[in-house]
Amino acid sequence: MKSVLVLYWSRRGHTARIARAICASIEAAGGRAAMMDVQEASHEGVDWAKYFVVAVGAPVIYCIYDAPFLEFVKANQAALDGKANSFFNVSVVARTPEKATVAGNRYMQKFLELSPWKPKDLKVIAGKVDYPSWAWYEVIMIQMIMKFTHGPTDRRTVIDYTQWDDVAAYGRHLLTLG
Repeated sequence: MKSVLVLYWSRRGHTARIARAICASIEAAGGRAAMMDVQEASHEGVDWAKYFVVAVGAPVIYCIYDAPFLEFVKANQAALDGKANSFFNVSVVARTPEKATVAGNRYMQKFLELSPWKPKDLKVIAGKVDYPSWAWYEVIMIQMIMKFTHGPTDRRTVIDYTQWDDVAAYGRHLLTLG
């Protein structure tokens, strides 16, 4: 039985929810899964020997990845490279089919440029628009991005673009790595 660690960075909880769904899919398929927030992993360390596969995920916020997330990946590059591994990003622009692919998602390409770690497997997952839960300045920033990308701009909008069946399939896919 393969064991998979899902390391994730989450700001508002949606990427954490995706990580939980990935773990549930792995366990439903007969694997073992654990998840750990990157901040916790940074402070407490990771027992890499316990896991056969490591999946790492992060959201794209305002067109960037958070610096502490990138620092974690850089600091743990050797450990990640020593495992079957995968990276998934979560972004609202992935709501369109062409941006939901590794080749078509500029944020995935940006990660591959910025990161010294070159994951063996990649996945793009569509995120969530949740204007009511965001601070006013976040709403303005996201509205500007949405105007540019032809997305929703109404401040009352809550739309989860995540394809949950695809997330479950990704969890099962992780069990095939290595």
